[in-house]
Amino acid sequence: MINQIIQKSIEEASQVIGKTWPLHAFVTSNPLSGYEQKSFKEATKQAEKLLNAKVFPEAAIFSEALQKKYIDRKELIALLKENQLLDTPEEYLEQMALYKKNAKINNHNVLDNITAKWLAAFMDEGLAEWEMPNRQEGFYKAWRKLAIYDNEIPKTTIADIPKTSNEALEIVLKDYEEEDYIKIFTFHLAALPGWTGYINYRISSESKWQEEYPISLNDYLAVRLWIAKKIKASIFPKNEGITTPSSISKIQYIWLKAWEKSWQNELKLLLEGQQTALQDSDDETTNSLEAQMVFCIDTRSELIRRHIENKGQYETFGYAGFFGIAMDYEDMNNGLTKKSCPPIVNSAYHVSEKPKANHSEKVIKYKQHKETLKFKDYFLKRMKNMLPSAFGYVEGSGLFYGISLTARTLLPSQLYKVNKEQTTTHETLCEPEIKKTCSTDHLDLDIPLAEKVSIVKSAFDLMGWQKFAPIVLFVGHGSHSANNPFGSSLDCGACAASPGRHNARMLAKLANLKEVREALKDHHHFNIPDNTIFIGSEHNTTTDEIVLFDSEVPASHKNELQNLKIDLKKAQETATQERLGIANNSVKFAHKKANNWGETRPEWGLAKNAGFIVGPRSLTQNHNLGGRCFLHSYNWESDKTGKALEGIMQGAMVVTQWINNHYYFSTVDNNVFGGGTKITHNITGKFGVVQGNGGDIKMGLPLQSLMQSDSEMHHQPLRLSVVIHAPLDRVINILERNEKIKSLLDNEWIYLMIMDPLTDNTIYTYSKNMNWKTANKKASKKEATKSIIVESEVEVTM
Repeated sequence: MINQIIQKSIEEASQVIGKTWPLHAFVTSNPLSGYEQKSFKEATKQAEKLLNAKVFPEAAIFSEALQKKYIDRKELIALLKENQLLDTPEEYLEQMALYKKNAKINNHNVLDNITAKWLAAFMDEGLAEWEMPNRQEGFYKAWRKLAIYDNEIPKTTIADIPKTSNEALEIVLKDYEEEDYIKIFTFHLAALPGWTGYINYRISSESKWQEEYPISLNDYLAVRLWIAKKIKASIFPKNEGITTPSSISKIQYIWLKAWEKSWQNELKLLLEGQQTALQDSDDETTNSLEAQMVFCIDTRSELIRRHIENKGQYETFGYAGFFGIAMDYEDMNNGLTKKSCPPIVNSAYHVSEKPKANHSEKVIKYKQHKETLKFKDYFLKRMKNMLPSAFGYVEGSGLFYGISLTARTLLPSQLYKVNKEQTTTHETLCEPEIKKTCSTDHLDLDIPLAEKVSIVKSAFDLMGWQKFAPIVLFVGHGSHSANNPFGSSLDCGACAASPGRHNARMLAKLANLKEVREALKDHHHFNIPDNTIFIGSEHNTTTDEIVLFDSEVPASHKNELQNLKIDLKKAQETATQERLGIANNSVKFAHKKANNWGETRPEWGLAKNAGFIVGPRSLTQNHNLGGRCFLHSYNWESDKTGKALEGIMQGAMVVTQWINNHYYFSTVDNNVFGGGTKITHNITGKFGVVQGNGGDIKMGLPLQSLMQSDSEMHHQPLRLSVVIHAPLDRVINILERNEKIKSLLDNEWIYLMIMDPLTDNTIYTYSKNMNWKTANKKASKKEATKSIIVESEVEVTM
């Protein structure tokens, strides 16, 4: 019975930790995802208490936002007055600045260090030369056999240590009441949230490391609590945690709301100014279009889309970057299979590479070359790390490494260009092959035609796509940088931090299949012209280059394709000029940033994200959104049932909220929720980084991905504001069917605004419990079916 109580308590306590994603798949996610059933205010208050974290921007950040007019002073003063706060903004800034959150009162630093040391040894994924013995038996049993040799633990014998983790927990907890178990477990799980988050990830991801070397939260707690008892560290949390006074929290929350409302007002102003363009867009045709391009909804796509559209007769769309294919991708270069769809989606397909016709011999030579390079890397690593050879290796190779380091430091852009020209990619030799992943762990030879058609149809439905140009590009995206442990965080979040090129190539292949196109025409009213060709491609977000995987494009399209490539080059040049803020040699400078091994900011990723817009391109076309908005194409008129919009809200909207909160919390407390400074990062176990020589692994984004300097911000920490162009009734029906989405809105993790085309594009803002408010007092013909109120006071209580 006691074991059941312990297990239930652990499960409840584990809600305080999220997931720490490994460096090779660093997915941005809400670090407080376990609290999403609570309101944002409740969640942040609990996180502040348990983790001793800052959960709102500091006074200096608020001051900078007010000075730069990111916060509308009038909005701020109005909100303060509505909450009976009548002093000036400067006086409230001073109050926030005077309050300094005390440093963490931590009576278990020694315990943290000992626990982290054992976790690092056990969870290593190939970095260490010498492997911890007995790992296959699991964390607790492996630790038990070696703990007697740990000089930091008072002398003990193996007979003193319980044989199982359950026994250890029962012995440690026997002096405590059952109602205290959750508090004890919560306290110790929150002590190392990076490590416990990674245990959480390993358990849920079913990784091969977890399969071979299992670890559980029970094991972690048993080891930690037994050590705590042995070294006389705190087991029961005597300190309840330090929380910010409610008066200060209230002021901080008002300032945050004022900042968010200021941003929303800017967004509304832009959208309302686009109403004429929105009406005119109905008359546009695709007859004169040279090409159409589908980009990921990623905020970095907004810049390149705008520049491409200005270079010719081009139309762009936004769609989640995994292109609707719930797949795992088997990389031919290393043989590893990796998830390439959103983490919240179960993979249904396995995509690998097969040689194109008449390319089998070239593929064999390519693989042999890769194996040679792999052996060389392995050999050099062994030479550097093995004690007998390390000194001689360093002495003998000094000249070579000196030349290499000099070139990488002084000539990074030239090296980038040379390496690119010399690299043969497997995409020129192979084509993607899709198979169905079965529950019996074997792969079918093929997937049914109906499923192939469904994948393509879903993409067209969600974007509201009806007419097609001669050339259509599916543009995945990936980031390319040197010496960057967090490189995967800059890849496609919708592809589980993998490049989107694999999904783009797969969708293009499916859309080009004759039988798929015939089925789309006969059964789904998608009439794709015979001269339309679909091509997979990739947007390099570090250099803004777009690479086309076009080796099989027919001769009939060669001229048009060449003209398109010229325009894409022009777009790259103007886009890098704007993004990097330089007029000359911008592409060369982008190459330098991509290949400079000392560059802490190869690119900004999704920093500054604050909005998610679902609607036609005409809503935002020709406007510079500053890379602040995710853009998903949607045509409310072609989505008769609302099914497409429901899919967007269930999937893309939830994922963008994760991304947004990952950036928010990494910014407001980079030490607790973020990655700290890159300057003192050390990689541990190949999967994470620690600050300095040990301690907790970092679970969020590094300081350099968020701040211009240690004190000047780049990312503006705001919650996500979503705008959907669709009838209000349709959205209401979707929310009534999806309690989880409604909960995110009611708990203020997301703001939602609806631009209703049936009421002259009036913008309605969601308010708790399915109420809607608008600053526009026009009568609505649907008032009988929804609650609409005029914009009113916002009550803020903490």
